[in-house]
Amino acid sequence: MTLVLDHVSRAMAGVTLVDDVSLTLPRRSLNVLLGPTLAGKTSLLRLMAGLDTPASGRLRFDGTDVTGVPVRKRSVAMVYQQFINYPNLSVFENIASPLRVGRISKAEIERRVQEVATLLKLTPYLDRSPLHLSGGQQQRTALARALVKGADLVLLDEPLANLDYKLREELREELPKIFEASGAIFVYATTEPTEALLLGGNTATMWEGRVTQFGPTAHVYRRPPDLRTAALFSDPPLNALPVGKRGGNLVLATGGIVAAPEALLGLPDGSYTIGFRAHHLFLSKPSTAAIAITGSVALTEITGSESYIHADLGVVRLVALVRGVHEIEPGTTTEFFIDPRSLFAFDPSGRVVVTPDPASAG
Repeated sequence: MTLVLDHVSRAMAGVTLVDDVSLTLPRRSLNVLLGPTLAGKTSLLRLMAGLDTPASGRLRFDGTDVTGVPVRKRSVAMVYQQFINYPNLSVFENIASPLRVGRISKAEIERRVQEVATLLKLTPYLDRSPLHLSGGQQQRTALARALVKGADLVLLDEPLANLDYKLREELREELPKIFEASGAIFVYATTEPTEALLLGGNTATMWEGRVTQFGPTAHVYRRPPDLRTAALFSDPPLNALPVGKRGGNLVLATGGIVAAPEALLGLPDGSYTIGFRAHHLFLSKPSTAAIAITGSVALTEITGSESYIHADLGVVRLVALVRGVHEIEPGTTTEFFIDPRSLFAFDPSGRVVVTPDPASAG
């Protein structure tokens, strides 16, 4: 059982929503669509579901062309950001509703509902109204209603976005196990890089309707092909610092000259952008080869166990994510250190030309 998208595109009112996307999603796979709002994630889900028809390209399911086949004739279920339940029905009846529409026998409905309720830890709540459930339990109910159908394709459009932090963390932990147990193809849309990493599986990064990369999630995170994809898969945003390579030195666009790290010495002289994630910018030297830069602290955000330190180097804003509580007054000139093993380098077109040492790419 495989879903194939073959060069599908869709536009509306002259605006391109999905731009020449090709993907192959096999059975029992978890696939994350990662990108900002308006990247095309929901539009792509709607094409997969059969809610919309592509302007060009084809969709095939197990070798059968399903382009233009409406959603009611497909084995598909969808869960939305806003959890939708019937308030006048019990949790049991909410979950059972698609089976009753399908005229499934009473005994089979009972078996399937109990099975999926056990999977989603809803058994104690089957007699309750959804109005008497927590947000996480309501979203579990919506997810159970999708799973109980036994659909071959389950689409989830930012299903945890409206839940509080604790509930999101709880469900993120459980979802991969639930997905694996169902045997369906899952496609999960999110704006959060951390969520993609926690879910695992495969990730397609999206920008302006295009898929910029698709593959195993850890590989996409560690080996982006370009600056755009690296930025999409970084939270806080990827630190990007323009530099000029001149022999054995890097001339910073913000001023100053530093010795080029070994990984960049083989590059031809020219203009580049070096990129590094927030947790690879330090307040103390991580190694003797660390690159030292000086910036003016603009803002410090303390989360408890970590601190986000925003610093300005001329017109460039960098963010350091460091362990512990660091109360640094705005305006303080502070020395930061970059671990050269963690650097990406991008050419003027944005194409990656150097990737981090695998041992330090986390």
